[in-house]
Amino acid sequence: MALESGPVDHVVYAAPDLEAAVGDLELRLGVRAAYGGSHPGAGSHNALLDLGAGAYLEIIAPDPGQPEPVGRARPFGLDDLAAARLVGWAAKASDLPGRVAAAQAAGYDPGEARAMRRRRPDGVELAWMLTTGGPGAGGLAPFLIDWGATPHPAASAPQGCRLVGLWGRHPQAEAVRASLAALGVELPVEAGAVGLVARLDTPNGVVELT
Repeated sequence: MALESGPVDHVVYAAPDLEAAVGDLELRLGVRAAYGGSHPGAGSHNALLDLGAGAYLEIIAPDPGQPEPVGRARPFGLDDLAAARLVGWAAKASDLPGRVAAAQAAGYDPGEARAMRRRRPDGVELAWMLTTGGPGAGGLAPFLIDWGATPHPAASAPQGCRLVGLWGRHPQAEAVRASLAALGVELPVEAGAVGLVARLDTPNGVVELT
């Protein structure tokens, strides 16, 4: 059971330490992620791997070069993360205010649409819009993202891996499917312990990240 990467913008792999996670994934996948940049004010930074079909893997961790965020926690539970793992995914979308309103009317609140930005190491500034509710249902309900006219991160990320499946497990699978339907996205969800699974075709063979 797997979702192909068409509507997937990116899959989020959170870690306590970015360099350690990049090194570990290089051994597992056979490709080394490239540094993406820091998220000003969020206290985090990332590294990226292209996954084909306009999708990418974001490895995100606390940024030791930034102070702790004021009045909010770091994203994706980074402050309390004990080990690296998949924590969520982003779905491609446009007209985020309209999508938010439609989801709320259908019974799921993805949070408001907010503008964000970061600067790549080569100086190019990226700007995008995303829903601020974060990944819901244990990371199975995505946040929505719209890159607008900015260069998509997958285009400049190291190649060699391909996303061939994405699915989830949850003890209340039907409730999660209802949330996904309200968002207007699809993800196969099985009954079971909460978790997100990404299957990658890599130079080291097929690898599943959880």
